Amino acid sequence: MKTNKDYIEFTDRFSAQNYHPLPVVLTRGKGVWVWDVEGKKYLDMLSGYSALNQGHCHPRIARAMNEQAKRLTLTSRAFHNDTMAPFLEKICTLTGFEKALPMNAGAEAVETAIKVARKWGYTKKKIKDNTAEIIVCENNFHGRTTTVVGFSSEAQYRAGFGPFTPGFKIIPYDDTHALEKAVNKNTVAFMVEPIQGEGGVIVPHDGYLRQCRDICRRHNILLVLDEIQTGLGRTGRLFAYEYEDIRPDILIIGKALSGGFYPVSAIACDDAIMSVIKPGDHGSTFGGNPLASRIGMAALDVIVEENLARRAFETGEWFMAELRKINNPRICEVRGKGLLIGIELNEKARPYCEELMALGVLAKETHDMVVRFAPPLVIGRKELQWALERIHRVLGV
Repeated sequence: MKTNKDYIEFTDRFSAQNYHPLPVVLTRGKGVWVWDVEGKKYLDMLSGYSALNQGHCHPRIARAMNEQAKRLTLTSRAFHNDTMAPFLEKICTLTGFEKALPMNAGAEAVETAIKVARKWGYTKKKIKDNTAEIIVCENNFHGRTTTVVGFSSEAQYRAGFGPFTPGFKIIPYDDTHALEKAVNKNTVAFMVEPIQGEGGVIVPHDGYLRQCRDICRRHNILLVLDEIQTGLGRTGRLFAYEYEDIRPDILIIGKALSGGFYPVSAIACDDAIMSVIKPGDHGSTFGGNPLASRIGMAALDVIVEENLARRAFETGEWFMAELRKINNPRICEVRGKGLLIGIELNEKARPYCEELMALGVLAKETHDMVVRFAPPLVIGRKELQWALERIHRVLGV
């Protein structure tokens, strides 16, 4: 097998058809660049849905992974290991929370936050057993588990997978009046994305999260922020909620927490909330394993020491301004924060992503009509200018 076509046909023979990827087969990556099996070079403008904020194969993270892989990779949580505590300390130091609970994929961290919020409701808020409600938003994307898709408003995510877990109430996004109205005596939490990435890079109005914070505090419910995609520098702050100068009750992180090397996620909150979890209540064989912990520490160090949040802010502001100069009646809006940017079109976005791929720029459509640009945060203006020339060729007039 030598061509993209060969590998795609080979994959189709054995793989479930649960994705519709662009027709390119990648074999190598470095920094902001990737190469396909035919040797063609591409600029990665998706970065693993923001899992690669540090760029492909960052040498510092690779070194930490390789060193730990030679020592110890897994103990399970039946025993202690000597890397998990320093990893959790680093998370707590960066976020300002007292405790962290490590998991693997982002969806697991979301499920963890749901369990913690519900148990907090029963043990601390004293609501009646098995009545807890969590408010979520239309157009949300919190993962693919049966519980999570059960409170999705996307019909395809739900079709054929019921019955679903009860206890969730869906309200419009960016609507604080709807949130206030939805709260009742059984509400334990409001879970929301600071920016809806998968939903089409939807940015709420300024002050939205601050208002949500006030409502949650007033009604004694937990504000749970899913920053799996928006966190760790992506939007130009370490966490997107910092734009509103607030603090959630539970923070969910993942993706770039490992720099793309390994599935690593976590929730962080103060001990008054985390203390509701007792031995046997929740767990993960791989969560907090030595390999994941060493990778996570290195990934966080790279984000902080290379000032990736600041770089995302500066390059993102410039790049978004340049995109808004494109004159094309098919473009409805350019929106985003930092280096999480969407171009909404008045027609299907997939053909434009395919044209960009042919010119060496890898981006992906989301919610059919939006081209999402979310390159590694290590990208510079030179590479973005190179991308802009090709974006103009595809979207310009």
